[in-house]
Amino acid sequence: MQSRLKNIVALAGLLLSLGAGLPAHAAALRIGLAADVSTLDPHYLNIAPNIALASHMFDTLVAVNPDGQLVPGLAVSWRAVDATTWEFRLRSGVKFHDGTELTAEDVLFSLDRPATLVSSPGPFTSYTKQIVAKEAPDPHTIILKTARPYGPLPLDLSSIFIVSKKAALHAKTADFNSGKAAIGSGPFKLVQFLRGDRIELARNEFYWGEKPAWDKVSLRILTSNAPRLAALLAGDVDAIEGVPAAHIERIKADPNLHLEQKVSWRTLFWHLDQSDRPSPFITDKAGKPLPRNPLRDIRVRQAISRAIDRQALVSRTMEGLALPASNLVAPGIFGHNPDLPVEKYDPEGAKKLLTQAGYPDGFALMLHGPNNRYINDAAVVQTVAQFLNRVGIATRVQTLPLSVYFGKARNGEFSAALLGWGSLAGDFALRTVVGTSNPQTGWGSWNWGKYSNPAVDDLVRHALSSVEPAQREEFARDAAGIALGEYAVVPLHHQYATWAMRKGLKYTARTDEFTFAHLFHPQ
Repeated sequence: MQSRLKNIVALAGLLLSLGAGLPAHAAALRIGLAADVSTLDPHYLNIAPNIALASHMFDTLVAVNPDGQLVPGLAVSWRAVDATTWEFRLRSGVKFHDGTELTAEDVLFSLDRPATLVSSPGPFTSYTKQIVAKEAPDPHTIILKTARPYGPLPLDLSSIFIVSKKAALHAKTADFNSGKAAIGSGPFKLVQFLRGDRIELARNEFYWGEKPAWDKVSLRILTSNAPRLAALLAGDVDAIEGVPAAHIERIKADPNLHLEQKVSWRTLFWHLDQSDRPSPFITDKAGKPLPRNPLRDIRVRQAISRAIDRQALVSRTMEGLALPASNLVAPGIFGHNPDLPVEKYDPEGAKKLLTQAGYPDGFALMLHGPNNRYINDAAVVQTVAQFLNRVGIATRVQTLPLSVYFGKARNGEFSAALLGWGSLAGDFALRTVVGTSNPQTGWGSWNWGKYSNPAVDDLVRHALSSVEPAQREEFARDAAGIALGEYAVVPLHHQYATWAMRKGLKYTARTDEFTFAHLFHPQ
């Protein structure tokens, strides 16, 4: 009997050891997230961590594929009936988590709901304000009217999650966080939300699309780099997002781990103060303020661009986690202009341009940037300062926490400010980053450098009002050509998005940097 028991124990041990070396069957997945999720209400706060989480439980009419292209979601098709009328045909047989059928009534309710959340600190109404009328002629058709021709409406609707009218009609944000109202049609349904700790999800057996590989998902909030990486190395999580650049090589060398990477939508660039006034952080080399702002001269802006060795920047400072940039949007993103070359590193040419502009001995400049927002952001600012010093611009650096930095930059307190921007459309990026500032329309809301060109604004307006995609993209590319040809901003690089995971897992990396549990698959 004792001998038999020993044989059973030995066999069990052998089976366990064999199983340990194989990918586990798709049962449970644990992911370490780099940012906290503040709410499960998909219409309350428009920030990336909340949007990524909501995408697990809720669907949108128009979806975005991993390459940043629009694809069918709850709408199987959409078309511009005329310049101000759009028709969306809904997918049949879609059910919410509670088994009730999704209809056009739920869609209309979801499009109206963001405007009812008057206390939202980051509203979603920017995606719905173009809609002036809506109707549902039948349970699977939506007709939307805009006040004027507006081509990006399908892209806007990729950001509005569809909720159950029955569950959310009188619901508060707290009802979503508790799970009472968190009834969507997405691939997972909510089990538990522990703010600042984790979100537990279970597979939605009613899901209309490809069923997720995982019965259960645990999304752990691990905002600090070291604990997040430690959790992966210890096997406490199966995958992490936001991999620290300093540990990329360590992960590559670990036979039990591997990386998934993709050029992201996030472009890093310099805003250069082009205001018609002495710039606050520019002086002569003796520290005396200059009577006029040298950054208003295109030759000075071009000199700064030519002084930067982007290839060295991405290979050394960014440790290979970036691609040199010439556009505001990454390659493959709608509106990217392939005719814009990456600026060649030309320090001698930069010196000649400074001389032509009347600064043969250069001047003194302070660069500002964040130190806790982008990959190696403080080091990027330091590196660019070194390049500028080599061409005669005596450059100093100040980096600040994001909470302080953004407010000062928006107020125009800096002469040269680093910004990262992610967008799925070139005309959107241009309108926001280099469009002439107008608080009433929202144009230029992130135009820290105060660049303004009516010709660029006009082309962007034509792009936004074009309901034919090819025409819209042509306008956007032309606008980018003019703006970047005038160094409205100085592009640096497009970041890579990086995920690390245990051996036996595969992730479909996304341009928008979002982490979706349903895009993980066992190998």
